[in-house]
Amino acid sequence: MTAKNPYQIIKHQHVTEKAQVLAELKSAESNPSVRRCTAPKYVFIVDVNANKREIALALEEIYKDKGIKVVSVNTINVKPKTRRVRGRRGKTAAFKKAVVTLEENDSLDNV
Repeated sequence: MTAKNPYQIIKHQHVTEKAQVLAELKSAESNPSVRRCTAPKYVFIVDVNANKREIALALEEIYKDKGIKVVSVNTINVKPKTRRVRGRRGKTAAFKKAVVTLEENDSLDNV
């Protein structure tokens, strides 16, 4: 088995409004159900063939200078959507997202 480069597994961080809400849950005090979420969550675009264990090890390797510890990884396969451009049909690219939960005191905010 060949060892994959962690930068081939983790492509980039997925920055959307929903991903920002997940990242900010650790400091939210708005209601009691949100107050329970003390662990930060971050969303990454990953290789479609990567499994959860590879994703966790790759993130810990990439951010080893910060000393983060991955608690859990949830993956989502996003299917391509049909689009029209100038009357022609096409599809957007399919990709895989990973929602990564870190330990309570860890953070990637200063990256």
